[in-house]
Amino acid sequence: MSTQKPKTVIQKFWKYFLYTLLFIPVFFILVNFGILGSMPDIEELENPRSALASELYSEDGVLLGQYFIQKRSYVAYKDIPKEMFDALISTEDERFYAHSGIDAKRLVGAVVAGGSRGGASTISQQLAKNLFHYDNGKRPNLFIRVIQKLKEWVIAVRLERRYTKEEIATMYLNTVQFSGSSFGIKSAAKEFFNKEPSELKTGECAVLVGVLKAITIFNPKRNPNNSLGRRNIVLKQMKRNNKLTDEEFEKLKNSPIVLDYQYEDHNNGPAVYFREWLKRDLTKWCSEHKKPNGENYNLYKDGLKIYTTIDSRLQQYAEESVAKHLKELQGQFDKSWANKEPWRDEDWKVLPNYPILELKKTPRYRELRELYGKDTASIMKVCRTKTKMTIFSWRGDIDTSMSPLDSVKYMKKFLHTGFIAIQPKTGQVKAWVGGINHHYFQYDHVNRSAGRQVGSTFKPFVYALAIDNKLSPCIQFPNNPPPYPNWTVHNSDANYGGTMNMYRGLATSTNCIVAQILYSMGENAPANVIEFVRKMGIDSAKLEPVPSICLGVTDISPFDMAGAFSTFANKGYWVEPTYLTRIEDKNGNVLAEFGPQTIKQVLTEEKAYVMCQLLEGVVKRGTGQRLHSKYGVEGWVGGKTGTTQSNSDGWFMGVTDDLVCATWVGCDSRKVRFRSMALGQGAHAALPIFAYFIKKAHADPKLDIRLMPIQKPEKALSIEYNCFEYIESNPVEEFGTPKDAELDLGI
Repeated sequence: MSTQKPKTVIQKFWKYFLYTLLFIPVFFILVNFGILGSMPDIEELENPRSALASELYSEDGVLLGQYFIQKRSYVAYKDIPKEMFDALISTEDERFYAHSGIDAKRLVGAVVAGGSRGGASTISQQLAKNLFHYDNGKRPNLFIRVIQKLKEWVIAVRLERRYTKEEIATMYLNTVQFSGSSFGIKSAAKEFFNKEPSELKTGECAVLVGVLKAITIFNPKRNPNNSLGRRNIVLKQMKRNNKLTDEEFEKLKNSPIVLDYQYEDHNNGPAVYFREWLKRDLTKWCSEHKKPNGENYNLYKDGLKIYTTIDSRLQQYAEESVAKHLKELQGQFDKSWANKEPWRDEDWKVLPNYPILELKKTPRYRELRELYGKDTASIMKVCRTKTKMTIFSWRGDIDTSMSPLDSVKYMKKFLHTGFIAIQPKTGQVKAWVGGINHHYFQYDHVNRSAGRQVGSTFKPFVYALAIDNKLSPCIQFPNNPPPYPNWTVHNSDANYGGTMNMYRGLATSTNCIVAQILYSMGENAPANVIEFVRKMGIDSAKLEPVPSICLGVTDISPFDMAGAFSTFANKGYWVEPTYLTRIEDKNGNVLAEFGPQTIKQVLTEEKAYVMCQLLEGVVKRGTGQRLHSKYGVEGWVGGKTGTTQSNSDGWFMGVTDDLVCATWVGCDSRKVRFRSMALGQGAHAALPIFAYFIKKAHADPKLDIRLMPIQKPEKALSIEYNCFEYIESNPVEEFGTPKDAELDLGI
């Protein structure tokens, strides 16, 4: 038995060896002909397909942004410096010019070393993987990975047959990933050095090639020390391959990495919040529409051209106005609270557990929960430990050390905004600012799901319903609480007595007057108000048929408020707000066109006109008068301020013949509030944004924002809105002299 055993072993060895020799070519044949999975054909190899970003355009033809998976642009061989190729080949594939796609010598060396000497993939193989293997988010099993590797080999050989070495290296540099969003040398050069590829220096080329080993670990922005070490390894490889002299190597090795970082992603550029909101609609459209080949359109790969109603100039003015006012207002807010906690209950007592509760909502805390389970002590220890981070400030981003808990406290103190401008005649959205900085604060405060308590900006709807019920705005109402059985209204200034007509009541935003108007319309008035505002597009808000509805206790979004107020400026017609006009394919063929889906007449032209006179009174002699007196806005403007309970929300609705704007300002949490009415009232917190915006728009001759008075109906009005008789009967108590009244009422 002992003499036969070695013979049996030898026989088995040669048997399996021969099987392997036969199996490998058979495997390659199966892979080559696509039997083990589809393979790219010759046309695909000669014209490798890449995902094309879809482009989003403003109404005036400006590119607002792109939707992409891979931020990629192509660069010709002649526009890439020789040093980039030297660094790449010296580091990634020293025998690049000697092999034909598969480096057998390197492969055997890697197998013998058990992988300790690094991978054996050539640049051609890596290109094959970059071009034709798309990650589905799941790690493939061993069998699938073996098949993929064999496919890479076959594709690499095909590439070598059809392209020169220079073309292969160029294609590789145009497709390889350099960072989380930058694919290709052009995007990487722009991101890290703010240069064109042709402008890159030797050391910068070495930095970028060094990143390829691990795009996070060796990222020069996030991990500068790691990147420096890796860059020097690349330089050493260049010296080894005679691409650098000893003197050049020593000089470059001791030089620092100097970045001019220009990070571009979905958080940057104009109308970011709008772009993110629109993405939802576009994704839905793509899922419901198919290309000629039967596949659904893909927003991130099909190079669609998407045209919107946004005006790039108005969008710019809106963003500038938000930044200008919020920067100043934030300083006032911080100064008013000093070192005190601004999170308070209804009695203005500090909520000590508020920061912890908010911390538990963060992704960081959820990650720690997965790591430590129910070990709260360990979680909180990490949350109280300082770590390096970048935080937002109105002076620019700040690199600092801060604990996760302290960062929550810091970020929760920021004021936010929602601003939208709509063209009332068409319903087209012209500007949309959903927040102050999308990189740090993704929540959009404009869209229909972003409701906040609207306060007194709801009052015009009650006034409009009264006018629709043929009540004259000159009728006097007592400035006292109406006799509702289970509800008592209070004026914010605690002044009562006397009477006011609608002009004065709306201008001064007196609570008792709007409550008296509601009461005068009968017990079904709250329900009728709800039915009325539903016709004006406020159909997503939760509205209760209770008397307090007249004070704006409900949550409504700036989007819906702007659409509803547009009814007054559009002769009583509500036009459904729209922000998308058409979608084209990459060749310019129109795939879809969009316009307002619904147009409703809610008020007659004369009733809408009378409402505009009331809104003008708010600006001329009421809570919005600083629009003219302080900010110098010239021309016809109507408006309404709004301030909610405990100064949580400040609103201003601006109405002109050309644009209707909704502005909201407040903190993300209603428990974080302005410390005083002086700071938190809508006239101070929100009105200035509209003021800055409309002045910029009015001053731009190309926009033709004229701020002309709302056109008076041609037919004689059936509603009495000339209040001279009321004024003459009590000129001092109500409005002063009749001359003053003419200015105040626009009559």
